Parts: sequence; C-alpha cells; structure tokens
Amino acid sequence: MERKIAKDLLDIQAVFLRPNDPFTWASGIHSPIYCDNRLTLSYPEVRNDVEQAIADIIRKEYPECEAVMGTSTAGIAHAAIVATILGLPMGYVRASAKDHGRNNQIEGKCEPGTKVVVVEDLISTAGSCIEVVNVLRDAGAEVLGIASIFTYGLQKGIDRLKEAGVKNVSASNYDVLVEVAKETGYIEDKDIEKLMKFRSNPSDESWREL
Repeated sequence: MERKIAKDLLDIQAVFLRPNDPFTWASGIHSPIYCDNRLTLSYPEVRNDVEQAIADIIRKEYPECEAVMGTSTAGIAHAAIVATILGLPMGYVRASAKDHGRNNQIEGKCEPGTKVVVVEDLISTAGSCIEVVNVLRDAGAEVLGIASIFTYGLQKGIDRLKEAGVKNVSASNYDVLVEVAKETGYIEDKDIEKLMKFRSNPSDESWREL
C-alpha cells in the first residue's frame, strides 16, 4: 500500500519532486519536494485508496480507537471519511479556540478518557500535529497516536514525536516515494543523492551543489 499511495500522489501531482528547481518553504528553506495532499480529495479512486489505508492503519495499530480527530484544516475531510468507514465518532481540533460562542477549540464530542486517533495529512517537523495531541490530552482524551497520509521522515519530526510520546504511522513516506519516482522515470539516478541528502538535514543546503 505504501507504494500504491506514493504512485497515486505522484500521478495526481499531489507531490512534486524538483531537485534541480527547488521550492521555498515558509521558513525560507529550499526544498526539492512539495506535498499537497488536499488534492487527493478531488480524485475518487485515489481518495478511496488513501482513506482505506488510514482506516487499515487505525484497525491494525490502534484497535482500541473510540473516536477519530482531524487536524485543522487539512485533516478534517480525511478524518470524516475514515470515521465513516470505521463507524466511529469524528471531530477536529482548531488551530486556536474560537473567540465567540462557547470558545471551542475541539469541535465534536470528546469526553475525558475517550481513546482517540489523530488523522493528519502530512508529517514534516511534527509541530502542528503535536499541538493537536496536546489540546486533546489537556481535554482529558487518551491519544493513542497519529495516522497520517505521508511523512517526510525528517529527524526533527521523529525526535519531536518521541519526546512528546506520540506514535505516528503513515500510509506512505519519502523513501518509498523516491523509490517509486525513480522506477517510473519521474526522476533520474543522479537526483536520488540530492533528495536523500536534503531529507537527512533540510537546513544544510549543500545538497543543491551535488
């Protein structure tokens, strides 16, 4: 399934690999990869692959799950579809509490002690999804872990998740994507060294000189 999801993401251009013409992240870091998993929602076959993969992750890795919580905004639609597949309650966590009404940050029912899984579209440095986990924990939920569509596998993200005591399982990942991209002719052999050196340390832009 990891390979199928990777090919799906490349086919619909939810992921671009441009080792010779990098993108610029908001942080200013130049990156050979750009990922927009929102596009999967526009392709029914790909969407089905993605949601089934996340549902399977939850069944296998988090069998005690009692509710699915999406990250705002990218994880909301995926969480809703996955919750429907699993027949579970669903909600989502806002980036910040509303400034009106009941001032909710968690939307949907989330009673203390509820065993929840967070659904995220992309794991990079993991900061935003850990914030969601902390909001749920503060509300008394038992967060079993995260189920995500794709992870860059950046060391910073891995370290942050470990420090926060949060498990993440992704439907596909950077290494598999690079492998599939090479096999399908999307990239050349000479590009792989650049891509892997970037992944090892995105702040070190020496990969661009290879």
